[in-house]
Amino acid sequence: MTTSDKHIVNSKKAPAAIGPYSQAVSFGDTVYVSGQLPIDAEAGKITAESAGEQTRQSLINIQHILAEEGLDLSDVLKVTVLLSDIEHFQEMNTVYAEFFKEPFPARIAYEVAALPAGALVEIGVIAGKSAK
Repeated sequence: MTTSDKHIVNSKKAPAAIGPYSQAVSFGDTVYVSGQLPIDAEAGKITAESAGEQTRQSLINIQHILAEEGLDLSDVLKVTVLLSDIEHFQEMNTVYAEFFKEPFPARIAYEVAALPAGALVEIGVIAGKSAK
């Protein structure tokens, strides 16, 4: 891999990374979007309280990042969902279904001990530029 094979993807409409990582990296026809916390970019913090609303904000952030590469959620191949409590699964799933339509991407969702900034949900995706 050379530096010309990959480039960093950033959207000013999505929150800046809170650590030493990029919002996303594009390599060839694939875009790897880092886990998105439900941070409202304008407020600079998590404003949503419920797992459903946090899911919505995380997915909106992902939409903004994908748009920088001319992509949308229909280009997503794989989704990783981290939940601070598996009891949030159904609420997350209900909102998730508003954003993704058939054919659905592959997905894994699991509970973790904790998420940064006290978040209930974190979502990352892998998208393909020729996935349609």
